[in-house]
Amino acid sequence: MKVKKIDHICVAVKDLESAKEVWEPVLGKSGPDDEYVDESEKIRVARYVIAGVGFELMESTSPDGDVAKFIEKKGEGIMLISFSVDNTREAVRELQNEGYTFIPDSRGEIERPFRECEFAFIHPKKLNGVLTEIIDYKWEELKK
Repeated sequence: MKVKKIDHICVAVKDLESAKEVWEPVLGKSGPDDEYVDESEKIRVARYVIAGVGFELMESTSPDGDVAKFIEKKGEGIMLISFSVDNTREAVRELQNEGYTFIPDSRGEIERPFRECEFAFIHPKKLNGVLTEIIDYKWEELKK
């Protein structure tokens, strides 16, 4: 698998609006470059692009969401790192052949849809406790 770049780093937060207020001066931004809600993942996200890498603040939209569970267990903080790849499905198959385990979604699917792409989570037990995502999204709308 070839990693093109670090795609983004996610910080789990309890309150997205409060987190934006404290992070934006540090990031040198007056607002996110992209904001969205992903209902299937139960998250609300503010994404900032810094030197071509996404920095995401994520708030859970549900008490049973993964972000809420992470915060309950570990507190607010860095939740995951994501790597950009050309093709998520090919990368998953290659890594599975190397013995990596992936976390399926509620439907049992490893590759999850997001906008015009797919992403997958490598189980943190294989990578020193770090939840790692691979994603093949191009972020073309942010290049305009």
